Amino acid sequence: MTGRPDPHPRSTTGTTPPEGTTPPADTVPVGHTVPDVGTASGVDTVPGGDTVPGDVREQAPAAVPDLRDDGRRDGGSRFGLPGNPVNRANPFYFGFVATAGALTAYWLLNLLPQLSSVLTLIVVALFLALGLEPAVAWLEERGLRRGVAVAIVFLVVIGLFSGFVSAVVPAVITQATELTKEAPNIVESFQKAHWVQTLDREYGVIESVTSQLQQRLANGDTALQLFGGVFGAGAAVISGAFSTFTVLVLTLYFTASLRSMREAAYRLVPLSRRPRVRLLADEILRRIGGYVAGQVSVASINGIFTFVLLSVLGTPYTAVLSITVAVFGLIPLVGATIGAVIIVTVALFTSWQQAVIVLIYYVVYQQIENYVIAPRIMARTVSVPGAVAVVAALAGGSILGVVGALIAIPVAAGVLLLIQEVAIPRQSRH
Repeated sequence: MTGRPDPHPRSTTGTTPPEGTTPPADTVPVGHTVPDVGTASGVDTVPGGDTVPGDVREQAPAAVPDLRDDGRRDGGSRFGLPGNPVNRANPFYFGFVATAGALTAYWLLNLLPQLSSVLTLIVVALFLALGLEPAVAWLEERGLRRGVAVAIVFLVVIGLFSGFVSAVVPAVITQATELTKEAPNIVESFQKAHWVQTLDREYGVIESVTSQLQQRLANGDTALQLFGGVFGAGAAVISGAFSTFTVLVLTLYFTASLRSMREAAYRLVPLSRRPRVRLLADEILRRIGGYVAGQVSVASINGIFTFVLLSVLGTPYTAVLSITVAVFGLIPLVGATIGAVIIVTVALFTSWQQAVIVLIYYVVYQQIENYVIAPRIMARTVSVPGAVAVVAALAGGSILGVVGALIAIPVAAGVLLLIQEVAIPRQSRH
């Protein structure tokens, strides 16, 4: 047992095997390599003298953890790591993606007219949510949770909307009833007017109009047209009420989840560009929300001063006319002028002196609003040149009507920001 040497003596790190013996594969001196059987590569030498055979290295590759931007391993998914990206230079891949993109674009283009009303409601609700965001943020700064702040702001909005409906709807119903009752007297006084009697003697106007009315009432198509008009008006009222309710619900949802929606959209941006996109998008959203809130403030001030003026003058339907002026004041550029024309016209039916007073008031007030009130409120929100604002309002109005005119200026402000911060610096570097 003691006279025969061990054919495979154990070697320790940093020692040399006895002379005349061949070291096994797993005991290689420091700095030496032994070719691996069945492979073309040698055995790797690691610090400390330990070795890893080539076949073991190929069978068990070292897994490199994938650390995402949020610090979670494997992207936070239990479905494993993603594979290698698809070769986008492949002609088949390019042709397939291009064809699929063209078909999708054609399908969406045909679907857009059918979804225009829904998209309009979504856009209006989103802009209202952005307009309410400054108020929600102000309440959050005072220590309230976001849910409580959203609830308070939305309760105020519902209260204002309910006040508007309670002030307008009863007055409209009352005026419509009075108009129906006074219609015969209005027609009689119209017929007795001097200039109408003169036209009747010379051209037979009253007789011609009376015969035309009798023929149309005797025709069944006229009844169907009247019924269709009444039915269409009822359908329009129901559709308007449903659209209003939809906008309120969407506004509540967007206001409550605006922050999470924004963060979800930012995560779709590549990590290298995410900080800059976040800064630009936050500034655009701030400008849009500030513009909406500022425009509502300017219109509300106009409505309040109109209510005071009409109350002093004793003009009928003061609340309805004041709310009408405030609503038209939301339309940029021309809304306040339209509201002033309506009030002057109504005052003219009362007395010409009252109409002159109202006209002078609005001429003075428009100057104060344009040069004092609006600049102070809008100073921290949007800064759009006058020509750009006019073109944007006209383009938005032609595309989406009144809604397009309302959202055109803040959209133009966002586009100007992108041009100033992205396009111009990029061109300056070349």
